[in-house]
Amino acid sequence: MIYPVIACIMLTALFSACQQAPPITTTASPSSTAPAVAVKPGDYEETMVAGGKTRNYLLHIPPGYDGQKKMSLVIVLHGGGGNARFTAEMTGMSVKADTAGFIAVYPNGTGPLGDERILTWNAGNCCGYALDNNIDDVGFIRELINKLESKLAIDTARIYATGISNGGMMSYRLACELADKIAAIAPVAGAMGMADCNPANPVAVIIFHGTADEHVLFEGGVPRQQLDTHPRIDKPVSYAVDFWVKADGCSATSAKETKGNIVKSVYSGGKNGTEVILYTIIGGKHAWPGGKSAWLGGDVPTKEISATDLMWDFFASHPKQK
Repeated sequence: MIYPVIACIMLTALFSACQQAPPITTTASPSSTAPAVAVKPGDYEETMVAGGKTRNYLLHIPPGYDGQKKMSLVIVLHGGGGNARFTAEMTGMSVKADTAGFIAVYPNGTGPLGDERILTWNAGNCCGYALDNNIDDVGFIRELINKLESKLAIDTARIYATGISNGGMMSYRLACELADKIAAIAPVAGAMGMADCNPANPVAVIIFHGTADEHVLFEGGVPRQQLDTHPRIDKPVSYAVDFWVKADGCSATSAKETKGNIVKSVYSGGKNGTEVILYTIIGGKHAWPGGKSAWLGGDVPTKEISATDLMWDFFASHPKQK
C-alpha cells in the first residue's frame, strides 16, 4: 500500500536524516525453520525477539547459495523513516548479492506506529523513536547475526554493515560496539555521533558523503534541514576519517585521486589489513550514489559512481583477520 504523499510528509517531519518510503507489505515467504542446507535462494520476511521486542527483517539469499560454501553477510540499514524493502530497492544490494554471491539482510528499526513506517535507529545522538526509547539496536543486530550464523552458511570473517543517513550513523556505532563481529563498514551520508567509541578490533571503513548534503553536513554542525525535534550537532566527516585512521593504525596521509566530481582518499597500511577510504562527492546531496532517491522528490544521487559496487569490492578485499 502506498500512502498519500502529504500524509507521509506529516509523519516523517518528526525525524531528521529521514528516508521516506512505503511500508513493507506482508507476503508469503518460504519457511525459515529448515536446516541451513535446505534453505533455498529467495527473499524471506522474518521476525525474532531481541531485547524483549519483536523485531523483523528482510533476508535475501542469492541463487548460488547451497548451504555448503560459506558466504559473506552484508547488513544494510535504512535511513530514518525508511524500511527494509525500500532500502533493498534504493541500494540495489540484492541484485549485487546475486551477481557477487553474498547474503544480504535488511533489518527494520523501530517506530511509534508499531509497523514498518517512520522507523529509526538509536545511533547515539539520532534519531526519533529509537533514541527517545533507548532501543538496544546494537543488541538486536548482534542477536540477528548470531541467528543467521546458526541457520545459514556464513563466513564469520566476512560480516559487513552499511546504511544511509541514520542507518549510516548506526553502522558507525556497530563498528564501535560490534568490532568482534563486523569486519568493515560503509556509511553513506551519515555522521559518527557516539560519545565514546572503543572498538575491540580494527574495522575497515569506506565512507561516501556529498559536500552539499543539508541533512548531515559534510563539514558538521546543525543540519540545514532539521526535522527531528532533538537538537543535534553532527561531527564533520573528517572526524570519522581521523578517528578510524588512528584506531586502525593507518597512514596519516592519504593517496588522492580525483575524477569528475569524485575525490577518492585512501588511508592504507592499517592493522590486520584494514584501511580507510573516503569518497567525497563534490556537490553531492543526501543520497545513495548510483542508487535511487531516498524519498519521493528527494535529492538525486550522483551516477558518477555506484556506492553499492564500490563498497562490495571494498568488503570483499577486507575480511576480518585474527
